[in-house]
Amino acid sequence: MIRYALQCDDGHGFEAWFGDSAAYDDQAARGLVECPHCGSRDVSKQIMAPAVAGTRKTALSADPARMRTLMMQAAREVRSHVEQNFDYVGDAFAREARDIHEGRTEKREIYGEATPAEVKKLKDDGVPCAALPPLPPDPAKAH
Repeated sequence: MIRYALQCDDGHGFEAWFGDSAAYDDQAARGLVECPHCGSRDVSKQIMAPAVAGTRKTALSADPARMRTLMMQAAREVRSHVEQNFDYVGDAFAREARDIHEGRTEKREIYGEATPAEVKKLKDDGVPCAALPPLPPDPAKAH
């Protein structure tokens, strides 16, 4: 996974994750990368400091418990953002995503449930979708 700092032609800055740099290039070329603030598809990458892997262990990699805590926090934040800002469509996700993609329904951000077969068919047909991270256990209830 790679995270890019992006900016639309209206100056809105945002970040997005991609499987690799080729995935970003492909999605951008097909007009699938858009500003979450205004919907502009005229988006460009911004300069970022690279995360360079060194030969020495960092404090984070030396502490697996801390790494796990940070990853669970990130998953909670992603899920919370989606739940607060996207429309929940339940088990109609595959149909709604396809209708939006094909222009039969107004464009909006959605989330819901889909079977693995439905997800595969969406991806095979070029409909963008991704799994929402599961809700990690509450750290306050861990022990």
